[in-house]
Amino acid sequence: MTVRSDEDLMRAAIVTARRASASEDVPIGAIVLDPSGEELASECNAREALGDPTAHAEMLALRAAASRLDGWRLTGCTLVVTVEPCTMCAGALVLARIARVVFGAWEPRTGAVGSLWDVVRDRRLTHRPEVVPGVLADECSALLDEFFASHR
Repeated sequence: MTVRSDEDLMRAAIVTARRASASEDVPIGAIVLDPSGEELASECNAREALGDPTAHAEMLALRAAASRLDGWRLTGCTLVVTVEPCTMCAGALVLARIARVVFGAWEPRTGAVGSLWDVVRDRRLTHRPEVVPGVLADECSALLDEFFASHR
């Protein structure tokens, strides 16, 4: 398997995020890779499409990856997401034992991986993933800016 850079992975997550626009969802994309770099899941936000408040891209990708691996432990896996995860998603990725989180745009209003809160690196937790923030942040932010400009 060819090892892809964080930037290449984020570009793939951006492509995935664009799928959310078809259902009027906020364009956020998430990809889960196994420890060897094989893609296990690729999902976009689907709250509007599914009528489900928990249908964030990260949650859907974690569920799909766990289903593919026949177990909830995603030990050694990487989550790549276009926007800093919220508290729900940060908690879920910690519980899933994700080893590495790569995200694009910071989310100062709801982010839980370093901006508003830092759920994933709380010293009281037994599992703390590596965090790689700000990968292609401008491109990821532009997706959100375009979406919200057209919806206001």
